[in-house]
Amino acid sequence: MNAVVHAPVPSLRPLDLTDLSRVVEIETRTYRQGWNKGIFADCLRIGYSSWGLAIKNWLIGYGLASIAVGESHLLNLAVDPDYQGRGYGRFLLHHLCALAVHGGATRMFLEVRPSNVSARSLYQSVGFHEVGRRSGYYPQNESGKREDALILCRCFERLDVENKVFSNP
Repeated sequence: MNAVVHAPVPSLRPLDLTDLSRVVEIETRTYRQGWNKGIFADCLRIGYSSWGLAIKNWLIGYGLASIAVGESHLLNLAVDPDYQGRGYGRFLLHHLCALAVHGGATRMFLEVRPSNVSARSLYQSVGFHEVGRRSGYYPQNESGKREDALILCRCFERLDVENKVFSNP
């Protein structure tokens, strides 16, 4: 007999100010030098698309994106390290892409560290490709050097945008 263990199905909900302590906790556990509570609060105040991913009301991840003038920018996406590797990041990314398409975006941009191999792999697996580089974009790492950012882009299919439907690549 083979036992199959399925990951719990997460729920999505808009983030609000009461989530920020947990969001910053996840951010701190996920990134060496991440955003602070003030940056997240500003994103909520500005009205960026800000979503939490929860299991039984426990926030395990979040994603924020801007959507304007036919483009979207993935600003931040993270899943608590205790929940990584189970497809939750992909689930959240697909949701943010769908919202971008529904908001009229024909493409989405993001920045990622070249050293963040798992994030790069996720983004490439859903159709993002490198379109540029920002020199010295990220703060100093352990070696005292600033790290470049790779600029990635995903163009949404014309029919997806016209029909406001998102499909996986």
